[in-house]
Amino acid sequence: MKLKSVYSLLVVFVFLTSCKDEVLPKPKAKLRLEYALGGVRKVETKNFEFAYNDKAQIEKKKESSFVINYPEMKGAIFISYKKVNNNLKKLVTDAERLSYEHAVKAERIQPQVFSNPDSNVHGVLFEVVGNAASQSQFFATDSTQHFITGSLYFYTKPNYDSIYPAASYLKEDIGKIMETLKWKN
Repeated sequence: MKLKSVYSLLVVFVFLTSCKDEVLPKPKAKLRLEYALGGVRKVETKNFEFAYNDKAQIEKKKESSFVINYPEMKGAIFISYKKVNNNLKKLVTDAERLSYEHAVKAERIQPQVFSNPDSNVHGVLFEVVGNAASQSQFFATDSTQHFITGSLYFYTKPNYDSIYPAASYLKEDIGKIMETLKWKN
């Protein structure tokens, strides 16, 4: 009988002592992705020119369109140029429509009006917040002859939390593109 009670006590002791939560150290911070600032390069076409980040690579598709690739971030800015031929309203409407097509997946779309009267460049940058396919869209024009559109895409399934650092970095690059844009006549 004594042996049976010893085993019973041992089993109860094991159950009572084995049910404690294991204490694990908590990390001091979350992973932070930072991208080095790049230098400046210039791209010139027969219709316009602008400065872009030298960490990127230009891939020309046609005379009127090209892609600025960011291999480190697995992202790209697609740029298209069109001549304005009494169709400015349609070009602006199409650019806005393209931006707001992402509203289905986006939490919100924040338009930011841009104007550089010295270079006669006016446009809008649309920041798309949420798990949309494109995180930024923009257009710029001189209102009489030139019109460009741009879209930022990543070569991965959109997960806003994961791509946010790269999307913010590239949004700044888009801002620099718009700031340095100059038209040629």
